[in-house]
Amino acid sequence: MNLKNLSKPNDFWEYFEAILKIPRCTKNEEEIRKFIKNECESLGYNTKTDDVGNLLAFPVSERKNSRKIVIFQSHMDMVCEKNKEITHDFSKDPINVETIDKDSERWLTAKGTTLGADNGVGIAYSLALLSTISKQQSNSDFPIVKFLFTVEEERGLTGAFKIVADFLEGDYLINLDSEEDDTFTIGCAGGTRTHGKIPLNYIDINDISQKMVPTSLTIQGLKGGHSGTDIHKGRANSIKVISKILWKINYQYPIYISSLKGGNLPNAIPREAEAIFYVADRELTNIFDLLEQIKSEIELGISEIEPDMQINFNKVKPEKESKIYSKIITDKLLHILYVMPNGPISYHPKNRDLVYTSTNLASINIDSDTLTIVTSQRSLHEISRKIIQEKVEALFKLSDLDIDIEKVGDYPGWIPNFKSELLKIAKECYSNSFGQTPNIQTIHAGLETGILKEKVPNLEMISLGPTIIHPHSPDEMLRIKSIEKIWTLLIQLLKNINNS
Repeated sequence: MNLKNLSKPNDFWEYFEAILKIPRCTKNEEEIRKFIKNECESLGYNTKTDDVGNLLAFPVSERKNSRKIVIFQSHMDMVCEKNKEITHDFSKDPINVETIDKDSERWLTAKGTTLGADNGVGIAYSLALLSTISKQQSNSDFPIVKFLFTVEEERGLTGAFKIVADFLEGDYLINLDSEEDDTFTIGCAGGTRTHGKIPLNYIDINDISQKMVPTSLTIQGLKGGHSGTDIHKGRANSIKVISKILWKINYQYPIYISSLKGGNLPNAIPREAEAIFYVADRELTNIFDLLEQIKSEIELGISEIEPDMQINFNKVKPEKESKIYSKIITDKLLHILYVMPNGPISYHPKNRDLVYTSTNLASINIDSDTLTIVTSQRSLHEISRKIIQEKVEALFKLSDLDIDIEKVGDYPGWIPNFKSELLKIAKECYSNSFGQTPNIQTIHAGLETGILKEKVPNLEMISLGPTIIHPHSPDEMLRIKSIEKIWTLLIQLLKNINNS
């Protein structure tokens, strides 16, 4: 569909439409970086790329004089999630979009996949701003403007971690990775990931003395979402659901797991999970009755939040050679998953609506006979984050399995500065443009700004953006009219910064 007629500005929608056609899953940012680089250079800017692939675009003449330097920052990669029934190759297929009406608003969404508005809108705004600057005969209305595009934000904030200091030379940084058009973000949680890697000891199903039959169990249709901003919304975690069912069955009727997997990304609440497990043939009817009972209990407790949840189980055709986890691994693995903490751990003592500390059971996958459990911990308080990470580690150790525990992707939080001059200017621009006072927030999600602030402490920062709901899931939607709203704000911001 042609996006140019959705709203103003046209430049934004032309760029966003082009971005939708370019592959940009994490670690596959080559094409989007080439596109951005070519556009920036064609519009009269210089560019440079660092060793990890971060791209900086800057004016040919950087003489500062009395003008402020403003950096607009966004990340190039996107979360690549799709519904199981959707055929889509993120390495080459364009994102297929449509508009829908919701709550008397028009929204842009993708058909069965993530939209990539997180953070495609940041890229599109940056290029549209650069285009506007290049069309001016004189840039005297604006400060000196640079554009920073980082890599691998969605998996460990790698680009921000490895950025060099001269990429951040400036006075103000405006991060374009927030998702509420009436809100400025001025702080965020820090985070880490804790992985438990379990070597699998397989046995042959034929070595079991009694006749065993395979059964499949799948969890689908959950909302998922961002493990920071959505963690408090009571959404079901597919791995927690499937582990609860398997643990309860195993408690009454011994089972042997053949395969178990779920989730995909460390910063997403898992939406799907599946397992193949063997049970005694003579107990199959009783087990199916128990499955129905457990299913009813789960649906009763979560049906209002997860109306589309599907819990399916079926007898499946056995394979000629079937490997299963040893009984010790099956039992201890289910113990770990059943009691693994998940969701908010505590709320901010002065703001009960703000999650203070949380943990997310993000994924289970198998590679080369090693099962990896991925969890992620977040907190606005460094010590609290360390404590919940230690508790997850302690739980892994309590299983008495040969678990290799790894801590990955530790990143700092961003402490809010309510006296920032940039924040003062932004609040004035918002009030003058829209006749309202913006919301000021600290979020439970991680932002690159925490890392960038640690590198350059004197750099003042805010984060803003158009309204996006359900990021990191195929339900992701972009509020169309908020695009023009944020565009108006950005232009006013540049003018007011220059005159401040």
